[in-house]
Amino acid sequence: MRYMATYDLMETVRNTNQWLGATAKTMASYPAFSLFPNPALEWAAAWGEVTERTFERMVVKPDWGIRTFTCEDGKDHLVNVETVVEKPFGDLIHFDVSGRKEQPRKILLVAPMSGHYATLLRSTVKSLIVNCEVYITDWHNARDIPVSAGKFDVEDYTLYLMEFMKEMGPDTHVIAICQPAPLTLAATAYLAEMNPDAQPRTLTLIGGPIDPSAAPTEVTDFGHSVTMGQLEETMIQRVGFKFKGVGRMVYPGLLQLASFMSMNGERHSQAFKDQIMRVSRGEASDHDAHNRFYDEYLAVMDMPAEFYLSTVERIFKNGEIAANEFVVDGHKVDMGAITNVAVKTVEGSKDDISAPGQCVAALDLCTSLPDDMKASHLEDGAGHYGIFAGKSWRNNIRPLVLDFIDANAGPKKPVVAKKAKLKSVGTDAA
Repeated sequence: MRYMATYDLMETVRNTNQWLGATAKTMASYPAFSLFPNPALEWAAAWGEVTERTFERMVVKPDWGIRTFTCEDGKDHLVNVETVVEKPFGDLIHFDVSGRKEQPRKILLVAPMSGHYATLLRSTVKSLIVNCEVYITDWHNARDIPVSAGKFDVEDYTLYLMEFMKEMGPDTHVIAICQPAPLTLAATAYLAEMNPDAQPRTLTLIGGPIDPSAAPTEVTDFGHSVTMGQLEETMIQRVGFKFKGVGRMVYPGLLQLASFMSMNGERHSQAFKDQIMRVSRGEASDHDAHNRFYDEYLAVMDMPAEFYLSTVERIFKNGEIAANEFVVDGHKVDMGAITNVAVKTVEGSKDDISAPGQCVAALDLCTSLPDDMKASHLEDGAGHYGIFAGKSWRNNIRPLVLDFIDANAGPKKPVVAKKAKLKSVGTDAA
């Protein structure tokens, strides 16, 4: 499948379905047809509207939609999305609230590179921006990155995180959501060993696969049931001529979306049937619950092939993080080097992506960290999404994380740096 024709075929199917939806909507909405009322025409127009929107949003990066914020002074302040560090495969951005005094909590949200854009964490950002300075990693769609930008694998991802942490300074509190948790732990350990003055104050790992073998799920079972050759042959495609990244090998977002949808196929099918009926009855709206969810869920991005393959091989199959055998840029990273960064893990009891036990394994890896700087929380009844963006996050987890941050926001203990030279991370490193 590693051909442009395969990639272009998927895009052709998507484009065709979008066109069919638009055509059905337009034809069934002709004014002349209103002379002969027919429920079938109303249903056809509704089907066309839902179908067009469904396939159209798959190739559009959602907007953050965070434009104003009401501060304690009772006034609405504009929120500006500012780029702090710009790099080929991802930027560090800051949500700057105009006219508001800088908040003491400076938080770096590490967003997943797992098929969705960083905007998936929009509600998480909104909940933290109330009394925090929020920064986030905004990863780019691989199909739009020219081949000349080079490769991007798990080591480059880790180096990016290190550069972002150094840019923000030692007063940073890092929160890694899901997939990047093991690499964020590695980046923190690398800084602790090589450049301790750049370490963050706290590290919170939420629902991440630190040790995937600790609690097997469908995701981990899939990783062990296929060979790397099978993955490369069936999952990797080459970007077509339509995009800037023409020729780049990627794991297509549309293929990832198909995997997501298949896990809960009946639920998604019923959701779209219900939405078509709501549209036909005039009960739907542009920002109803269905559209709010699927506008984000269906917006997918391509991942660099080397990042996807190295994640499966090194994190899931070989368990390099769990075994403390992870190597970055020729240097073996020792998680035991973390001695001065408070670490907290958060898991959901009903998480079917990163099951309980996978994330809390990080605390055992931090062998040199005092017990009073370690914490863990298991949220009863919470699934994967709920622990960082749902009701469980809003009502229980967010307050606990902020309390943990505040409890460890005091002056750091002095750390003696090891005599080692940290390589600079520039654009070429990617």
